[in-house]
Amino acid sequence: MIATVSGANGMTLAINSLQRDPGGFLTVTGQIKNTGSQSFAGTSAWRGIELKGSGESVAGATLVDKAGKKRYYVLRDTEARCLCTTGISSVDPGQVVPFFAQFPAPPTSTTEVEFSLPTFATATVKISG
Repeated sequence: MIATVSGANGMTLAINSLQRDPGGFLTVTGQIKNTGSQSFAGTSAWRGIELKGSGESVAGATLVDKAGKKRYYVLRDTEARCLCTTGISSVDPGQVVPFFAQFPAPPTSTTEVEFSLPTFATATVKISG
């Protein structure tokens, strides 16, 4: 685990890896956990300004390259569906939900980015690979 941040209502987000892929992508993987005593149903904020396709997802995640002054959004397939975890409608107390999101890879000179998902604090993380 390379970063953990807190969110609303006892939710935590742990980032396990930020890995550059050979195709020019950057894949973020991690887990979302409900450490609270109530079911968390605020997952619709995680999808961002989803136009169509992915429905309940983590498509609202972003990466910011502060050095390069650029923001990266989750990639989409040819049918506008996010290349990310989908189908998260709620998270029950104690439940752990794995997630992933693929972004365009920042330049190889960028070694650190800020990862954001609505309802969670921002995490500054190092890129591996």
